Amino acid sequence: ARVILAEDEYEFYLNGRRLLFLDTPGHAKHHFCVYDAMSQGFFTGDTFGLSYRDFDTDKGAFIVPTTTPVHFDPPAFHQSIDRLMGFNPRHMYLTHFGKVDRPQELAPKLHAQIDLFADVALQCQHSADPYAEIVAKLQHLLLAQLKEHGCQLSDEQSLALMEMDIGLNAMGLHYWITHQ
Repeated sequence: ARVILAEDEYEFYLNGRRLLFLDTPGHAKHHFCVYDAMSQGFFTGDTFGLSYRDFDTDKGAFIVPTTTPVHFDPPAFHQSIDRLMGFNPRHMYLTHFGKVDRPQELAPKLHAQIDLFADVALQCQHSADPYAEIVAKLQHLLLAQLKEHGCQLSDEQSLALMEMDIGLNAMGLHYWITHQ
């Protein structure tokens, strides 16, 4: 009796706080983000990617899209990010790994990475082992981006932090290229 079926643009009030639910596919077809007008921030789930605090530098947060199985849809992902940015949010509350600020600076980076991840998957489409090749290419791509971002961790430390997410993203990208 307490379960709510939240349609797109459903409003919920919690202790005087207005929460707006937005349908945001791209990472997953069923995904919603919740806008909190009081904090001017979104609870993004995986729609605004993930950001490891260990990779923060004086350039800010380092953000990575989530392309986990099974509903990766690059055009819908881009539209969802643009929809969130239309609210001019001050903060994004990511499920993985905490709050990021300056989302207007992060959104173009996220858009670019979605396209890069999709390109990596398409390049590996006819490989003997597409999943393994996607993993290797994502590792190479992300390590290069981390160096450019000013991250001081070693490659081994960075890969250890990202290992699970690179694997999940590679699974999603592999699924996408084999089921589109």
